[in-house]
Amino acid sequence: MHSIVIMGVAGCGKSSLGAVVAQACGLPLIEGDDHHSDSNRQKMQHGIALTDADRDGWLATLSDLLRSSPSGVVVTCSALKQAYRNRLRQASPDLRFVFLDITLPQAQARVSARAPEHFFSTSLVDNQFATLESPVGEPGVLRLDALLTLPQLQTEVSQWLHTIQEPA
Repeated sequence: MHSIVIMGVAGCGKSSLGAVVAQACGLPLIEGDDHHSDSNRQKMQHGIALTDADRDGWLATLSDLLRSSPSGVVVTCSALKQAYRNRLRQASPDLRFVFLDITLPQAQARVSARAPEHFFSTSLVDNQFATLESPVGEPGVLRLDALLTLPQLQTEVSQWLHTIQEPA
């Protein structure tokens, strides 16, 4: 089984889809947000965008977790830049990405709705879109409309995974 990263900007539904895909595939789930340092969480709570240097330790941790899961795992991770995705790919051959595509106004509405329960500041949504380098066209990427229902999204991911041939 391939490892899968559910990716996209804040508010696209990574955590929700990651949970149902992990369950459907019988794979463990690694919630990327759980592996941010306290200083990164504090920055995000205060509306301070993370830099590449801030994300370095986080990506190292997620890469280590991917490497230690040779039987496959589902990871939720924004993976906004191609360099971040390539780093994760180095940790897990044949890594697949599911890109939940959403518009800026839709993401802002979702992040605002969850604001009381989540550490991510709504003021950072603009920065997420400014940082995003679309993965469309990269190998092993499925782009989905983040506004589909969770069952629709899960079905699309499952069908896609079934069409992927195992390497020889």
